[in-house]
Amino acid sequence: MTGASASKMTVLVVDDEAPLRRVLERALSRLGYRVIGAASAESALELLAVEHPAAILLDVHLPTMSGLAFYVAAIARWPELQGCVAVMTGDGETTEVLEWIARNSCPLIAKPFNLVQIEEWLNHVRAWRSRRAEQA
Repeated sequence: MTGASASKMTVLVVDDEAPLRRVLERALSRLGYRVIGAASAESALELLAVEHPAAILLDVHLPTMSGLAFYVAAIARWPELQGCVAVMTGDGETTEVLEWIARNSCPLIAKPFNLVQIEEWLNHVRAWRSRRAEQA
């Protein structure tokens, strides 16, 4: 997806690692996405109160509130985000993460990842949102 097809889709990147957040922001912007970033779960919740991203890329390990706790809070407040959040982690094989993924049906993007994985997931979210809108 490039250019006009991605131009109206906003992606929220929630990761406390500033270099990784910047890489994702630059790469996704080049693909035509509008990208907003947050370094913490609390900042992301504040952004969600005023922004309406189509997709969220969420790090599991965040300061003060984990990405997993953020997900539960965000979905409870904004249920339309269900199916539009992917968690990113370098330790996706841990029991805690695997059990959480199984309970919440949330895609896992293992770090390190390549941008093709991110773009494929965003294409999936766009298609899923389109199907959901048609059914409404």
